[in-house]
Amino acid sequence: MNVKFDKWGPEKVVIVSDKRIGLKGFLVIDNTTAGPGKGGIRMVSDVTVEEVANLARAMTWKNAMAGLPFGGAKSGIAANPRAMTKDKKMKIMRAFARALKHLVPNEYIAGPDMNTGEAEMAVFADENGLDSCTGKPAEMGGLPHELGSTGWGVYHSTITALKFLKMKVRGATVAIEGFGNVGTFTAKFLSKSGAKIVAVSDSKGTIYNPRGLDVEKLIKVKKERKTVTKYGGGKVLKSSALFGLKVDVLIPGARPNAINEKNYESIRAKLIVEAANIPMPVEIEEKLWKKKVTVVPDFVANAGGVISSYVEYIHGTPEQMFKMVEDKIKTNTELVLERSKKMKVSPRSAALQIAQERVHRAMNYRNGL
Repeated sequence: MNVKFDKWGPEKVVIVSDKRIGLKGFLVIDNTTAGPGKGGIRMVSDVTVEEVANLARAMTWKNAMAGLPFGGAKSGIAANPRAMTKDKKMKIMRAFARALKHLVPNEYIAGPDMNTGEAEMAVFADENGLDSCTGKPAEMGGLPHELGSTGWGVYHSTITALKFLKMKVRGATVAIEGFGNVGTFTAKFLSKSGAKIVAVSDSKGTIYNPRGLDVEKLIKVKKERKTVTKYGGGKVLKSSALFGLKVDVLIPGARPNAINEKNYESIRAKLIVEAANIPMPVEIEEKLWKKKVTVVPDFVANAGGVISSYVEYIHGTPEQMFKMVEDKIKTNTELVLERSKKMKVSPRSAALQIAQERVHRAMNYRNGL
């Protein structure tokens, strides 16, 4: 195990194993100074405790930056859900949930992640109580992912950043990588505000029309024909071509490290808003910042999901969720960009400073300092 420990954490590393049913899982509770560690359960065959620890630390900063009474945590189950029956998957999830019973909800609150959704959270809640996780079915008090909380947050982060940069929202040209839940809602909200969605990509390619795309038509095409490239009213390019298009706003919302050493110099957008987690290495963000490209970091822009989780945790309504996501994302995006400008550091450095200051203050309060 190669988990790094420092003054922030992690506080606990839990390894769960049951060879009889093929369960191997990890939970890393990074920091609970501000509240119980919050983070989802991912189920992928090659997940490692080191990966989970890194994600738990990212959740510490994301929750602190969002101003939530949560710490950071994450868990993972090393299994391939596509290679097992639904019953087997649920059996493994129930066993994992049972193994964490002594830690939830006081030290850890679970949630959905890669290959886990409301069905898995229903099992987790059934085993450990309704307050042990978020992302539950609506019938169990959950706030469905289909409401679009993350996309709603990315939208507000984008328009806040545009206004900060003194760029008009109406008519601003936007390219979006990925057209799943987050990309779809981001496109829909931005389009309604007058921004022009000119390019969208998925795994099959990019559809590009400089005059703008009809987002509602695009959503229908994606649903019925499984790819945006069948839109019919634009030019079909490679998926990777999206990043080099001349647009005002680029929103990477799918793959990690999609923007990298090989393609960052081709970027012509003035503003990048990170809807995906880690869509580029930190050093690439720094290089883009030095080239006068403003990058709103992932743990600022895409925090709508975890804010929605908090509203579910306090048994709030969808209306309360939308209001809280809007207020927090707008406030924090502006706060980060203001500090970046004032301190002459990249937005990520500014955001990390703010998150660490908040956690440090909470740690001092806990220690009576």
